[in-house]
Amino acid sequence: MNKKRMTLRQKRAITGLIFILPWFIGFVVYYVRSLILTIQFSLSNVKIAETGGYTTTFIGLRNFKFALLEHATFNQILVDSLWEILVDVPFIVFFSLFIAIMLNSKFKGRALVRAIFFLPILLGSGAILEALQLATENIQGGAASTVAELATSSGVNMEYFLNIFIEIGLPLSFVEYITGLVARIYEIVRASSVQIIIFLASLQSVPPSMYEVAKIEGATTYEIFWKVTFPMVSPLILTNVVYTIIDSFINSEVVTTAYEVAFTQYNYGLSSAMSMLSTIIISLILIIVGALITRKTFYYN
Repeated sequence: MNKKRMTLRQKRAITGLIFILPWFIGFVVYYVRSLILTIQFSLSNVKIAETGGYTTTFIGLRNFKFALLEHATFNQILVDSLWEILVDVPFIVFFSLFIAIMLNSKFKGRALVRAIFFLPILLGSGAILEALQLATENIQGGAASTVAELATSSGVNMEYFLNIFIEIGLPLSFVEYITGLVARIYEIVRASSVQIIIFLASLQSVPPSMYEVAKIEGATTYEIFWKVTFPMVSPLILTNVVYTIIDSFINSEVVTTAYEVAFTQYNYGLSSAMSMLSTIIISLILIIVGALITRKTFYYN
């Protein structure tokens, strides 16, 4: 009897399942149990016993109502954090793609430059991260004073240059958006390191023959980017958007507030409710963004 051979699509599907299998095992063993406990705590009044352990009393949705309607700052923190995520994510993704395209080109010292953009991953833990944050605050303070000195001593008026952009027809909201991003350029670069590596790997997997054909047909650099490069990396745009949203959420004030409520005020029920609310909202954003981007994603077979 002739044995049925697997198609290339089936082989790729099996390879993908094997690739995510370690993550799936860890998710089931460690995360699912924690998620169930978080849901239980959010619907209960949790009391820590003096002898150790805890007791839960079911109270329904009271913790959710308190977080949304009675807590002094949670609503504002949640809205501000979501707004920051929606503002930062597009710029981080396109900044990462721009830097990846630059790093993919050939120039002297390319390995060193790639290492520099990868350093934020290695330096993003513990005391090193705190030291970098302190240094950033000092640098920003020094830069701010330097700008102030320039404005007073040399007569440089920053508002004058901002007004130029407004007068040429750029919307005020767009100018404020760009200036806000420039003011946080260090944070954006630090948040773009993983995305740059993902885009760089995607760019290196594009067949060189596609660029050769485009050049033979007389395509310009602009046309090559939109007709070849951008469609080929579009599947990774969704990956980077999802990663950036989750990474921004993890580092947001919402998580800090929930942590302080749990381990400073020892109100584990309210903290769990805050975590569940923010998680549900972020999940809805991921579903909507994923559905919109998937419609425009090009998959090369």
